[in-house]
Amino acid sequence: MAIVFTVSSNFLVSLPAEAATDTYVRVYLEVREPIALELNEQGETKLFSTEDITEGKELFKANCINCHVGGKTLPYPPVSLALDKLSGATPPRDNINGIVNFLRQPMTYDGSEETFWCRTVTASWMPQEQIEKLAAFVLRAAQKAPGWAEDNSEQF
Repeated sequence: MAIVFTVSSNFLVSLPAEAATDTYVRVYLEVREPIALELNEQGETKLFSTEDITEGKELFKANCINCHVGGKTLPYPPVSLALDKLSGATPPRDNINGIVNFLRQPMTYDGSEETFWCRTVTASWMPQEQIEKLAAFVLRAAQKAPGWAEDNSEQF
C-alpha cells in the first residue's frame, strides 16, 4: 500500500504505507507488522496493525493525555497505566475488553463503585473499532514503551 500525494497536475509523490504510521509505534512499541494482543481474560487474542496502534495513539493524545501523560495518572498517581496496575484492577484491565469496559463505565480500582476521575466514553462518541484501537495502544505501551507509567517523583 502506498500513500499518494498530488503535488501538481503533472507530478505525483508516493510514500510507502509505513509513512502513515508513527515512528514511536514502530520503534518503541515494536509494532512493525500486525501483533496479537489479549482480547479478554480467557486468553483470546485480536490482531492490531501498525496503523491501528498509530490511530490508537492519536486517539489517546486527543482524549486521554491531559490526565495520563506518559502512562501516569495525574489526578491519582498510585494507579497508573502500568501493566501491573492494569492487571491488578478489579476487574483486570490488562486486556482489550478490560480497558474498553473501563472506558465505557469507569469504576474505582477495586471495582466497587463508579468513578468520575475518567470520562465515560460512549459508543456515540467513540465507536467500538476506535475504542479498541485506543485500548490496544495503551496495552502495547504498558507492555513495551520505555519509561511508560514510571514513577519519577523521587527524583525531584
